[in-house]
Amino acid sequence: MLTHHAMRTMRSTVLRRALMPSLTATSLPTTNNCNNSRPFSTAPASNKTPWLDFLREHTTCVHEIVSKPDMFCRQCEQTSNHFACTTVGICGKSSETACIQDTLMQLIRSVGELAVAANEKGGIDLKPVHVWTLQATFSTLTNVNFSDDRIAEFIEQGVAVAKDLEAKLDSAPSTVHQELDGLAVEELEEKGLEKFSIPTRQKEMGNDDAFCLNELATYGLKGACAYAAHCYQLGYLKDDIMMDIHKINAQLNSSEPDMEGLLAACLKVGEINTRVLALLDEAHATQFGDPEPTQVCTTAVQGKCILISGHDLVDLQALLEQTEGTGINVYTHGEMLPAHAYPELKKYKHLVGNYGTAWQNQKFEFAGFPGPIIVTTNCVLEPRKMYKKRVYTMNEVGVDGVQHIGPDRDFSPVIAQAKSLKGFPRTIEPAKHHTVGFNHRAVLPLAEQVLDAAKSGALSRIFLIGGCDGSQWDRSYFTELAQETPPDSLILTLGCAKNRIIHDEDLLNAKLANGLPRVLDMGQCNDAFSAVVVATELAKALDCSINDLPLSLAVSHLEQKAAAVLLTLLHLGVKNIRLGPTLPAYLTPNVIKILQDEYNLMATGEPIDDLELMMEGK
Repeated sequence: MLTHHAMRTMRSTVLRRALMPSLTATSLPTTNNCNNSRPFSTAPASNKTPWLDFLREHTTCVHEIVSKPDMFCRQCEQTSNHFACTTVGICGKSSETACIQDTLMQLIRSVGELAVAANEKGGIDLKPVHVWTLQATFSTLTNVNFSDDRIAEFIEQGVAVAKDLEAKLDSAPSTVHQELDGLAVEELEEKGLEKFSIPTRQKEMGNDDAFCLNELATYGLKGACAYAAHCYQLGYLKDDIMMDIHKINAQLNSSEPDMEGLLAACLKVGEINTRVLALLDEAHATQFGDPEPTQVCTTAVQGKCILISGHDLVDLQALLEQTEGTGINVYTHGEMLPAHAYPELKKYKHLVGNYGTAWQNQKFEFAGFPGPIIVTTNCVLEPRKMYKKRVYTMNEVGVDGVQHIGPDRDFSPVIAQAKSLKGFPRTIEPAKHHTVGFNHRAVLPLAEQVLDAAKSGALSRIFLIGGCDGSQWDRSYFTELAQETPPDSLILTLGCAKNRIIHDEDLLNAKLANGLPRVLDMGQCNDAFSAVVVATELAKALDCSINDLPLSLAVSHLEQKAAAVLLTLLHLGVKNIRLGPTLPAYLTPNVIKILQDEYNLMATGEPIDDLELMMEGK
């Protein structure tokens, strides 16, 4: 029987196909400039992009389509009907949660203004502001926090942070915190709906292309803050990065329709995220050792067990320390899979393997896991009743009715529950394995082999297939693309999109003529940095630019970390990226045209058609 979510997704897919039978780039309306203010010229769409013509013919302003929505959220690629979630989120987020998150985001932007002013005055300790900004922002990402009470706590903390800054300044540039001070949860939700929602803010700006860039920068900055929060967990917090984050937040707090300034802000977010990803890469290697290719067991091992999901490896390390010698096996899930490549983590013998696939399948996979489950970061789905009492959240993650592990990382209740449950009754034989750990530190020593293969014609092309993937039942573009790639090509994959690829045994067992595996799993979505390093070094060796390499990129664009990675690639001047399976709903036709003209950013099409063009370097 289909779940309610699956039925909604199926209806959404059918509706999109009915409206756009020949298009894969986008579907239902985004927005256009209702005030006819167009700072950038609008050239006719080329024959290669009929979806731009479709958009222009079918778009209407957000505030004209939706007069009184219960919520308005379009920050993720799977938003309802590819327009916006206006009653309940496809992710399961309630309208109340969406509205209170809008209020929190307005407070974050406001605190950014105060932080900039405090920095200019000097002599003010901004570390509490930095930490709150990262954690509060992270809590608003897709599939992180579904608890209104937890969001209200972040607002309460933010009001205190703002009041402290205000007291130390001669004059305060923002007063948003004053009108939020002391409000009940319901009042904070109402503020978000009436005053800080997307339709309200977009109408205030009066230019939908400019607001589109504001949203793109906002969502990219959310992703950068999430990655920076991972850095903070490892003890890495850089003032220069944080001040740039505050400056962008202050800029985004303005309703001025400054197209040039907002486009620059988007690219600046990409530059910020480049530094954040480099910092996170350094932090991981420093604390856990250089990752190395490692075989990971993907089948069950007999015994009591704990499953840990998310991204924060320091949480896994603490769990491994506390469970050592208890007889409890630890399994990773989702984006924790790459943890097995780090020497300081894989040295624990009770880290026995990886269970399941990606976050989108957790409602079925978690139900079948015979032990407690820890979710450290995104992505969490509203738990089913059958396993909800076995779920524990950490850090910014929030789900009502689920036990939360505090910052002291005391896993005692998790361990106690694991001991009380049966665990896996037997070990599966023969065991199956997947190899992880192709970080740039592991791949660059192989660069000569790659270069020799490319020069001799033994390597036809390199494909980077990655990003944050989604849950639609028919979402198969990346799988089909990988399966159609020629046997003499190399696939670099990362992020949870790799789960569409790494379970294809034909691909995993395939090797190039020189013995290199055809599929190299580079790690988490943040390991896009590794891919950039590899591409940069290959370009240096071949004395060409990244865009001249025999490299094609197909990137999934589900949520805000993916938005940050996309802006990083654009900041670095990377062109010819295929983005999909659908384009973000907040992009307007004019902004799409800008990105197309400047970077040849393309929407994914049919895999076989895209592959033909990729092989031609297009």
